[in-house]
Amino acid sequence: MSDTLTVTNPAAASAVAEAPRTFGIAAEFSSAADLYHAAEKCRDHGFRIWDVHTPFPIHGMDEAMGLGNSKVSLIALAAACTGTVLALMLEFIPSIWLYPLVVHGKPLDFFTVPAFFPVIFEFTVLCCAFGCVFGMLALNRLPRWNHPLFNWERFAKFSDDGFFLSIEADDPKFQETRTKEFLEGIGAENITLIYE
Repeated sequence: MSDTLTVTNPAAASAVAEAPRTFGIAAEFSSAADLYHAAEKCRDHGFRIWDVHTPFPIHGMDEAMGLGNSKVSLIALAAACTGTVLALMLEFIPSIWLYPLVVHGKPLDFFTVPAFFPVIFEFTVLCCAFGCVFGMLALNRLPRWNHPLFNWERFAKFSDDGFFLSIEADDPKFQETRTKEFLEGIGAENITLIYE
């Protein structure tokens, strides 16, 4: 018996090929307190790729979601250290090894560093700023011109008076029916499957 898949209906084959990919499941909660408790239950249940969407910051939500410290600080530190090393190389290599030029008794060794401090400082700050911006964009998976949640009509309320929780399909624990049952069990309303 052959293991190849044969398609007899070309229209059905194109429909299967063009089926929208599931982004995840989103649900609405009636208040900030309900969303806070739902976030705690979602964290305790073991979901990892999910988010809450609210019109204002909710005190303690980071702890309720189980979020740790941001990785942007590590990226910024690495970028700053890289900037410092590059600035030192850009100044020391030409000034001391490639084209040593003594001007008014300027030393040609480590004692030249005080003259290089402004450039070292500025280049360190510049690289750190670039590291912060591009690190934040990469960690947030930006730029993204359209987020799938924007296709859900009810989601427009999140900036006014809506409290939403979304669980992405990329989450290891995501299963469409079980995730929906879980959200129903924690008091979610308007549970909707979101497509890419």
